[in-house]
Amino acid sequence: MPLPLSGVRVLDLTRALSGPFCTMILADLGAEVIKVEPTPSGDMIRQWGPFDQGISAYYLSCNRNKKGIGVNFRRQEGLELIREMALKSDIVVENFKPGRMREMGLDYESIAEANPAVIYASITGFGSSGPAGDWPGFDQIAQGYSGLMSLTGMPDSGPTRVGVAVSDLTSGMWVAMAILAAWIEKLQTGEGQQVEASLLASLVGLLSVQGQRYLSLGEVPEPTGNTHPVIAPYGAFQASDGLMNLAPATQNMWLKLCELLELEDLIADERFTTNADRMSNRETLKSVIESRLALKTRKEWTEEMTKLGIPAGPINNLDDVFNDAQVKHCRMVETVEHPDLGPLMQLALPITMNGLRQGSVRTPPPNFGEHTLEVMKSYGIDPERLKMLAQNDVIYQPT
Repeated sequence: MPLPLSGVRVLDLTRALSGPFCTMILADLGAEVIKVEPTPSGDMIRQWGPFDQGISAYYLSCNRNKKGIGVNFRRQEGLELIREMALKSDIVVENFKPGRMREMGLDYESIAEANPAVIYASITGFGSSGPAGDWPGFDQIAQGYSGLMSLTGMPDSGPTRVGVAVSDLTSGMWVAMAILAAWIEKLQTGEGQQVEASLLASLVGLLSVQGQRYLSLGEVPEPTGNTHPVIAPYGAFQASDGLMNLAPATQNMWLKLCELLELEDLIADERFTTNADRMSNRETLKSVIESRLALKTRKEWTEEMTKLGIPAGPINNLDDVFNDAQVKHCRMVETVEHPDLGPLMQLALPITMNGLRQGSVRTPPPNFGEHTLEVMKSYGIDPERLKMLAQNDVIYQPT
């Protein structure tokens, strides 16, 4: 069975994380993604640790299923070569600082004039225009600017960043969705278009109920740590062997929890009768609940609670996660053979569909310039010209 995006050619002019994550999604779905890296050292992410036998784990995390080529962006011949490829590609993705693509003659207008069917996707830090439009895009800056950090953390510690580069990852996902929507429209009209998302807008778009609280009620939410902002009890609680999450979000679940913990006296206690009462006395309630949870392990309580329909689960570290039976059942880790590292375990695409029955991880992240000549020939570049470009250090192919 062909992959969902088989036959779609993507010219990937991105670097770091947001763009490569976007194009990796497209590659996982079957698109032919050509990762263009600048000579002499490639994507900046290759220099970021930690390293597995000299290869960046950061780079390995977001570049599988791609073909890699090396081109000198500082030479006019290199830019002309990239332009030729863009004119023969279905999709172009870039995450340069706004204005840089125009300086290189690779902006949407220049490409679309000769290739009106192209879908041209951009990821910026704060948008391509406006007061902050020329700001560089870095994840933690966007986390703070978007307000997301103001919602994250303990009340006494103040704002805290999310433990992964969430603005990079979400902007990559938003743009991947926009590309797919533009592709569907192109199938109907034959016309391409430009799509864009920014790190800032991607996180503002995730503010959800917290954002709506402000828009509807004028409330400015503050960090509540591991407790739910409007439901109690709901959050992290200490069991005998560590923290676990409880989420008895309905009144019926609350009653079942009281019975399970042998705390039936709380049911008639006026401090805990309704959710509003429990919110007003949440710290007292937390202490009472934890006095009972201390009698058993997270695993024991999770099993007993889920049997009763009470949402619960352990707070795992990554060793717990990757050894968990359910995670293994969901096939969230797949293995591919890497030419230097041998068997390489990778996080799988977290969706299932008929076209991905054989899994999402098919080829390893490419070594720098690994496919330069192969890809150039597939674009119809003359072999003699390629030989000259290689001799003049315009393109790079490892020997």
